[in-house]
Amino acid sequence: MRDKETIVKILSIVKKNPEYSQRDISSALGISLGKVNYVLKSLIDKGLIKTERFINSKNKWAYRYLLTPKGMKEKLRLTQEFVKQKIKEYESLLD
Repeated sequence: MRDKETIVKILSIVKKNPEYSQRDISSALGISLGKVNYVLKSLIDKGLIKTERFINSKNKWAYRYLLTPKGMKEKLRLTQEFVKQKIKEYESLLD
């Protein structure tokens, strides 16, 4: 998976399933847990995702990942960029 595609997919999963763990995201996308961890940390540092601890969780390390407004804008931008690229690829096949 390309990095931008990975970012868009992680942002989408976080939006739909904020309670997913890094392991859940890894399984859903079929990528390594290490890569998910690396990308999530990067997205948190950029302010696209924020973390929140589960208040009533027995697992003190349980976090919820929440998409920030900035993250929603970036997801939209990357998705539009991805669609434009796919349209170009499709049009080149028609030539």
